[in-house]
Amino acid sequence: MRLSGCSSYQKGARARSAYARTVTSVPTPYEDLLRLVMDTGTPKADRTGTGTKSVFGHQMRWNLADGFPLITTKKVHLKSIVYELLWFLRGDSNVKWLQDNGVTIWDEWADADGELGPVYGVQWRSWPTPSGEHIDQISQTIETLKSNPDSRRIIVSAWNVGDIPQMALAPCHAFFQFYVADGKLSCQLYQRSADMFLGVPFNIASYALLTHMVAQQAGLEPGDFIWTGGDCHIYDNHVDQVTEQLSREPLPYPTLKLNRRDSIFDYTFEDVEIVDYRHHPAIKAPVAV
Repeated sequence: MRLSGCSSYQKGARARSAYARTVTSVPTPYEDLLRLVMDTGTPKADRTGTGTKSVFGHQMRWNLADGFPLITTKKVHLKSIVYELLWFLRGDSNVKWLQDNGVTIWDEWADADGELGPVYGVQWRSWPTPSGEHIDQISQTIETLKSNPDSRRIIVSAWNVGDIPQMALAPCHAFFQFYVADGKLSCQLYQRSADMFLGVPFNIASYALLTHMVAQQAGLEPGDFIWTGGDCHIYDNHVDQVTEQLSREPLPYPTLKLNRRDSIFDYTFEDVEIVDYRHHPAIKAPVAV
């Protein structure tokens, strides 16, 4: 993966109040939802014991022809996003490959041997059937997009109820559906649990990249990426960080250049180039485990 013409934006116009919307011509669906959770979220307990502000059932949309939706109001760690997606596509469930490539975002959930159980990649590539066979949902998806693009069944699910007890973490981004119209491929993701500050910027970029990859493999152009969230929450120990982020001026999105590969499973880190990623500085926050 390469970053071309990328820079950190230091000035950043301050909003008039903590969560007031900065006037900008840049689409800001993520920042708008972040602000909505801060303004209207209901205090709720959670599995981690941290506490959250939460809203339920919201949607964001990006036209991928208008730029790559990589959040600009803070720096997002692209290396982790790209390697994690490639790891999913490998069908892997052990963090060793991620660690070998300098990515540690799954370490907190892994056991002593690095195992996570039948998480995302396993379900995507090797969904178990009652007969003992396994379904490669990614290969099946690309084949269907080529042979029957009008199908309403082009869905990949990680939410395998029978396997959830063996997973280190139940799938947050649970399933996604593809849709073809006018030669363009759109993708809608359903995320049942959405950590708005830390997780969602990763998820947006990851599935936007996946949409580009699948479109390329199916001979289509990228269309829209639609993110649908269930429990959209901000952890109580992220409030100061979100306040800082919402005080910053959103910047234009970068663009993506993706090298062509014969198979979706052949992409490498070096095949991904992000061009003109201008962003504000990173904001650190603790992960709720």
